[in-house]
Amino acid sequence: MKGQRMTPFSQYTPKAASDHPVVNSLEPRLRNLSPEAREAARHFPFLVPEALASRIDWEQDGPLTRAYLPSAEELTRVAGDSTDPLDEAAARIVPGLIIKYPGRALLKVTAGCAIHCRFCFRRHARNDALPRKCREWEPALSAIEADGSLREVILSGGDPLTLSDRRLARLTRRLAAIPHLTRLRIHTRMPVVTPERVTVRLIRWLQATRLTPFVVVHVNHADELDSRAKAALASLVDAGIPVLNQSVLLRGINDDPEILATLFETLIDMRVIPYYLHMLDPVAGAAHFGVSEARALALMADLGTRLPGYGLPRLVREWPGGTGKRWLPFHG
Repeated sequence: MKGQRMTPFSQYTPKAASDHPVVNSLEPRLRNLSPEAREAARHFPFLVPEALASRIDWEQDGPLTRAYLPSAEELTRVAGDSTDPLDEAAARIVPGLIIKYPGRALLKVTAGCAIHCRFCFRRHARNDALPRKCREWEPALSAIEADGSLREVILSGGDPLTLSDRRLARLTRRLAAIPHLTRLRIHTRMPVVTPERVTVRLIRWLQATRLTPFVVVHVNHADELDSRAKAALASLVDAGIPVLNQSVLLRGINDDPEILATLFETLIDMRVIPYYLHMLDPVAGAAHFGVSEARALALMADLGTRLPGYGLPRLVREWPGGTGKRWLPFHG
């Protein structure tokens, strides 16, 4: 924000989501929105960190403005859409804990996020009642402890890295004390949208855990990756922490073979592995981003002729009640 001095990269130690400078619904760049788009922003507020907002030309109808600016199309309901498209409520064991995949448990450690993607499949779950204090996590941790089939815990949200390193390290120590767990996965957008969140302190507690850490970021377009985001991701990789990327296939944003090839080549040059390319979940308010399965398969076949195998993500779809992601086969 204007007049605000950013803390040096290596010393930035945020305590909560509110520490991150954001552009909110009161900012001047929203003044030209239509009444319908403003209504959409009332239901799902506009929220973009300043670090990413500064990279976007908000006067242009580009891929990033489509991804993050509210639009009138969000008010359109279509058959089959849902406020809980993956029926996560049915997989909730106790508050904050979801178990739907064999061997893995997901902890929603916060409902807060640093950025509101207009296509987010949890856009209607912002007010989830989640544990806040360490002792409130005991029911979830006890359930994980009691299930010897679990090997991996995924920290999700919202965005887990909107929480402080101290809180995350404390939670991780408790997880590492559970003998049958071997891996810790963190799903976050922070290294990309607020690169200064990747600090020496963050890296140290990731390296210190007994669990094998993985960081999974979410990038849909190469324009999201500036030099600061690349440096943040490189610092994780240089520290020996594997970094994977998952993208969502989005109409009008990245449903083009040149755009996707550029994104995936940029990632592999950064030593970030393209992991998944998701079909859009049928979340209410995001149907206008949907891409047909036939189009998705054609795009993957095209990419198969352009990219090395390690640069080609798996095209997947999730569905309510499923116990894993369904791979969509293509002929490259």
